[in-house]
Amino acid sequence: MDFRILGLDPAPFRPMFGMSDAALRERGALRVRIDSPRSAPDRVTLDDAAPGETVLLLNHVYLDAGTPYRGTHAIYVREADAERFDRINEVPKALRGRMLSVRAFDPAGMMVDADLVDGDRVEPLIERLFAHPEVSFLQVHFAKRGCYAARVERWGDPALNA
Repeated sequence: MDFRILGLDPAPFRPMFGMSDAALRERGALRVRIDSPRSAPDRVTLDDAAPGETVLLLNHVYLDAGTPYRGTHAIYVREADAERFDRINEVPKALRGRMLSVRAFDPAGMMVDADLVDGDRVEPLIERLFAHPEVSFLQVHFAKRGCYAARVERWGDPALNA
């Protein structure tokens, strides 16, 4: 089964790029300088920010559904007009080598199934979760801190990708 992994659309974050630290704080966000490798995965490009780089740390609504699973959490976003990760059957670097929580949802935003997996072995779990016909999409979270990482969609079904 083919799948599509998507980073976040950068458009909603652009107004914050270049804001003063005070203006960011008013919006509940922070500018953070990265000190160590693989400590700040950017949710747009799905790659890690490098040491010395700055990123925005902000709260993001990752599941805006009228269900008990509605959720928000902190994420990192680079202050750059970067291209959104959008690939078929390709797992981004930021997901590899990390423990992931992969959650399967139906179209109404109700969780159907979930499991933990090392990011180096995520493809079989994606296939297993999409074997449930009621599953509409998957969400990947970094298991250690619980932060939203990416969305996974079924790919190849013309009815789903119209």
